[in-house]
Amino acid sequence: MQNASHDTTTLWMIGMLWVVALGGGIWMFLRLRSRERLMRRMYADEQDHTRLDLEDPTAQGFLARWLYLAGYRQRGATTSFVGATLACAAGGAFLVTFFYGSGIIEQAVFAAEQVPGGIGDLAIPVLQLSPWLVALILVMLPWSLVNSRRKERVRQVEQDLPVTLELLATMSESGLSFDNALTRVVEGHKENRPLFQELSTFQLEVLGGVSRVACFRRLSRRLEVPSMTIFVSALVQAEQVGAGFASVLRSQADDMRNRRRENANMLAQALPVKLVFPLVICFLPGIFVSTLGPVFMQFIDLADGMTRR
Repeated sequence: MQNASHDTTTLWMIGMLWVVALGGGIWMFLRLRSRERLMRRMYADEQDHTRLDLEDPTAQGFLARWLYLAGYRQRGATTSFVGATLACAAGGAFLVTFFYGSGIIEQAVFAAEQVPGGIGDLAIPVLQLSPWLVALILVMLPWSLVNSRRKERVRQVEQDLPVTLELLATMSESGLSFDNALTRVVEGHKENRPLFQELSTFQLEVLGGVSRVACFRRLSRRLEVPSMTIFVSALVQAEQVGAGFASVLRSQADDMRNRRRENANMLAQALPVKLVFPLVICFLPGIFVSTLGPVFMQFIDLADGMTRR
């Protein structure tokens, strides 16, 4: 009877796990689809109807564009990602079959049932679901790698953009044109950073005969970083109205500096709240053990001496 109840609980927990995984996949798909519709609506009314090709992420599907924005821009990136996900899913299914077929789970459950006081019953659902959790982690491994790569690219762009804006504004105010200032900035940074790679692509597109407004918009679409989008929008507006880039670059540099200062203050104010969990989980148990441990040991010795009498 007890085994039947354990099997029912296991089936319910496995079903809930699959429902959560399916719900997360559906939510991710709907989010990417809505982002795709928003991007297409944003660039639908462009006056310069430049032909979209494979280098434009808005011309691709949501999966290909997501990989493109993360830096995986080879032609077989989508196929490789799907293949890696299927391979991880197959590996997870093999591990689940191996653990259940070899009897390791049954032995672990039996050992947990032998723990006195019924404490081991709390660990039985975890032991029975552990192969499925490992399989789920394996399936989510390619997605997590691509997502971390995308976050790293965004972080690098947001880290390099303020300094780049300051240099562009300073050189433009000293009399250089925007193209010459941009060339000096790009040539002065030979590192493999996403921002300077995209700025080099922007220069090549301008030299190739594409209009400057279209090149600015394609630059924003290739990165899709909020701070870069704001900067490009200001440059596009200045280009369309015929204003000088020097004042626009200076205002954008000052605004970027103020936003970085506000973000730093916000992170500093949120630090005490984030420190609560490490303090409660890591430090307080050790403090309790070091302060109350000797008292409990003395109490146990006293109780043991009284029982022996």
